[in-house]
Amino acid sequence: MELLTTLAQITIAITILIVWVFRFDNIQSEFKQYGLSDLTRSLVGAAKISLSTLLIVGVWHSELILIPSLGIAFLMICALYAHFSVRNPIAKYFPAIGLLCLSLLIVASQLNIL
Repeated sequence: MELLTTLAQITIAITILIVWVFRFDNIQSEFKQYGLSDLTRSLVGAAKISLSTLLIVGVWHSELILIPSLGIAFLMICALYAHFSVRNPIAKYFPAIGLLCLSLLIVASQLNIL
């Protein structure tokens, strides 16, 4: 289970890095579509990058994993709500659903539910 949790942490971090750094133009257009401000976009981006960085550090310090994974899960629920509010096609929901599932897997592992 520890290996699966570590892979989930790394997958979340790499995904967030790719989306928020290398595909930032896509993020800008999506936040405009949702009617959210540039400040909101910047705060969400800073939160996601910070939380995913903590997930990477958590590979070596497992006590740092629970709060960042809960934070990512919360942000993914917010992302799903944003997709729903503008009636995006279901395919747009999949990345947020995937990251939400990985985050909840990490949470369950940390709380010894699994």
